[in-house]
Amino acid sequence: QDLSLPNGTPVDTSSPASSSSLLNRLQLDDDLDGETRDLFVTVDDPKKHVCTMETYITYRVTTKTTRAEFDLPEYSVRRRYQDFDWLRNKLEESQPTHLIPPLPEKFVVKGVVDRFSEEFVETRRKALDKFLKRITDHPVLSFNEHFNVFLTAKDLNAYKKQGMALLSKMGESVKYVTGGYKLRSRPLEFAAIGEYLDTFSLKLGTIDRIAQRIIKEQLEYLVELREYGPVYSTWGGLEVELAEPLEGVSACIGNCCTALEELSEDMSEDFLPVLREYILYSESMKNVLKKRDQVQAEYEAKLEAVALKKEDRPKVPTDVEKCQDRVECFNADLKADMERWQNNKRQDFRQLLMGMADKNIQYYEKCLTAWESIIPLLQDKPETK
Repeated sequence: QDLSLPNGTPVDTSSPASSSSLLNRLQLDDDLDGETRDLFVTVDDPKKHVCTMETYITYRVTTKTTRAEFDLPEYSVRRRYQDFDWLRNKLEESQPTHLIPPLPEKFVVKGVVDRFSEEFVETRRKALDKFLKRITDHPVLSFNEHFNVFLTAKDLNAYKKQGMALLSKMGESVKYVTGGYKLRSRPLEFAAIGEYLDTFSLKLGTIDRIAQRIIKEQLEYLVELREYGPVYSTWGGLEVELAEPLEGVSACIGNCCTALEELSEDMSEDFLPVLREYILYSESMKNVLKKRDQVQAEYEAKLEAVALKKEDRPKVPTDVEKCQDRVECFNADLKADMERWQNNKRQDFRQLLMGMADKNIQYYEKCLTAWESIIPLLQDKPETK
């Protein structure tokens, strides 16, 4: 009887694949550079649609590829947020052993009133673009049939309706039923991953809350500065001899306002989204880890059941071997995805922190230049005898 692993890979029960061999295969597949990539996807051109029942935004998804799985070298389709959500759900169902990248939150981010505002739509577009690029860069997920349909189908709703009947028949083949099994203990390497993810998400959550508070305080300070600067200009109208330096101070504060506004925008549009993505990413990884634990618990329970049966047959039942294959597959896929995630995280946070340092340097340099510009106005003023 033909068997298949949860990720769709056929299984040869006579020679079960080992965890290390699967891991090595995935790592080799992942050693792709920009020159050898054969699939490029971008998300752009958001458009607002106003209908009788709802108002929503669609995004253009453009695909360029040389893969044989695609009929054409280039595709352009329009997708809304719920289509991206459908894709992610399908990837979770059909590739349960892999880490699926997170989507940006569906609901409006705290502090943003208008989900159709230009700023919010652009922030979401960037997040959706990154979501698809992470799938595109994955050596397994990028070949998923649902991903292919998402990129190419003109009418995705028609496929969704057809797919529901198919999935109802094959759904049990991709879902794990725990059956009340309880894992005795995680292997040390996966226990370490779980502890790391708990600490990582906790630290990022703290940074996210503090960063939001800092941005809020910066915006409040910006309101005060905008009221503060014009006072000097009004004062200069009353003091003829002090008019020039007072106008200089007013202009200086205005320049500082502009610099602070740019800094706050950069924090909101570039810094916070990365924090939120990785908080959601850690939750996705925890879910995969829980699925792995469920399969191992099932495997342990089956082994115990076999041991308790007083049978002379030395051969291990096929369902136990299949369960063992699932555990090994989970272990290999999870470790490979964890390594890939760690590499991406290092690159993303290096770029993020360097960008934040650069933006802060620019902010203080602009403020310094603004304040230095009024020093000559004060120094060159002739003393009144």
